[in-house]
Amino acid sequence: MPDPRPAGGMQVEFTAVIYEWSSRRNWFFVDVPPEPSADIADRPRMPRGFDSARVTATVGGTTWKTSIFPGGGTYALPLKRAVLQAEQIGEGDEIEVALIVHDD
Repeated sequence: MPDPRPAGGMQVEFTAVIYEWSSRRNWFFVDVPPEPSADIADRPRMPRGFDSARVTATVGGTTWKTSIFPGGGTYALPLKRAVLQAEQIGEGDEIEVALIVHDD
């Protein structure tokens, strides 16, 4: 089976703990670590709302397209409910994440 992740773009892999956004119940995120977040911020790309960056994310066997959002020196990756359910993960779990950061 072909890899569903597109070729090209900056590739980032990291481990992070899932947290629930304190301002909105049932919205879950992981933070991209500071060093790759700085690299992403420095990367030239088309301007997008909220200074977000378009990515293809993979957690376990689940791959999806989304955006990451800056705040507090790092980017936050939202985790869709479908991803949480498919991978049987939730708040407080440490997960491995692979991102492809797109240039557009």
